[in-house]
Amino acid sequence: MKPLRYVDAHIHLSDEEYAGKADEIVSEAKSSNVVALVSNSMDLKTSVESLKLAEKHRGTVYAALGVHPWSVNSLTEDQLRKVSELILKQKANDAVVAIGEVGLDYKYEKIWDKQLMVFDEMLHLAEKLGLPVIIHSRGTTAKIVELLPSYNLKKVLLHWFSNPIGVLPMAVGRGYYISEGPPVAYSNGIREVVKRVPLTNFLTETDGPVRYFKNPFNGKMTTPAFLPTVVGAVAEVKKMDVVEVSEQITGNFEDFFGVKLDKACC
Repeated sequence: MKPLRYVDAHIHLSDEEYAGKADEIVSEAKSSNVVALVSNSMDLKTSVESLKLAEKHRGTVYAALGVHPWSVNSLTEDQLRKVSELILKQKANDAVVAIGEVGLDYKYEKIWDKQLMVFDEMLHLAEKLGLPVIIHSRGTTAKIVELLPSYNLKKVLLHWFSNPIGVLPMAVGRGYYISEGPPVAYSNGIREVVKRVPLTNFLTETDGPVRYFKNPFNGKMTTPAFLPTVVGAVAEVKKMDVVEVSEQITGNFEDFFGVKLDKACC
């Protein structure tokens, strides 16, 4: 049987909760045949750390740099300028594969205009550098999908898409990608999304260090080692062979992020 390969398109490897554990997590990921991880950032500090991790683990860890909507409230003009400058300096760095995690969140409606301003800045950087964007869209997916055509974006990933399911055909029709993680193993809502998204537009993620996943992940620190279970659940939902699913998702990762992964890794 052909060895299965796995990819994590969305993990926060630079998060404080993983401090001092990143090398161990990357090593464990490789042991689980995870061939690539994208370390998503939240702010200036995590963008710098994601960059360091990508350079330290070249060919396995890649960096997505940006400002998360959760970080917008405390963001100063100087910090935003520094994040933008950091991103622009990486133009020739093939370890930087996306702008992310960026987006809008309905829970922070009090700072809606500031969210929009920061998101606009991040999307313009993606345009300028020709980088894909990894988008957070809790409660704002319909608004974001309506907004995106006004930008000239190379590729779009709607991470952890949950609703409204009616937006899916439009998103997929525009060539956007959808990523899902551990909830595929237990959530009927997420399994319905997986069922409806063509496998050619699909990526896997963990969103670690999220800790509130249910069984079979309950109580465990979230790591890319969860991915074999995730891919197995996707294959079950799609009624497809797990090898075919694994290879398609790995190929999607290469196409989306513009990288070539090692086929002799496992």
